[in-house]
Amino acid sequence: MSSKSKRKTPELVVRDGVPTAVILDIGEYQELLERLEDAEDLKMLEKMRQKPLRFRKLEDFLKGLAITDVL
Repeated sequence: MSSKSKRKTPELVVRDGVPTAVILDIGEYQELLERLEDAEDLKMLEKMRQKPLRFRKLEDFLKGLAITDVL
């Protein structure tokens, strides 16, 4: 059996007749978090793509990181 078929149905917590929380299977919760993170990454990527690309010489980039002192 796959883990998806073993998932429990989410449980709704109701207080005074008002839904206040949901109890999810931990695997489903982690999957939701991953999907949310992916969606945020895509939004950031789209925003980055709207800006023009800027290129620098490798030497200038390394100077900015102060890696040349270590090498």
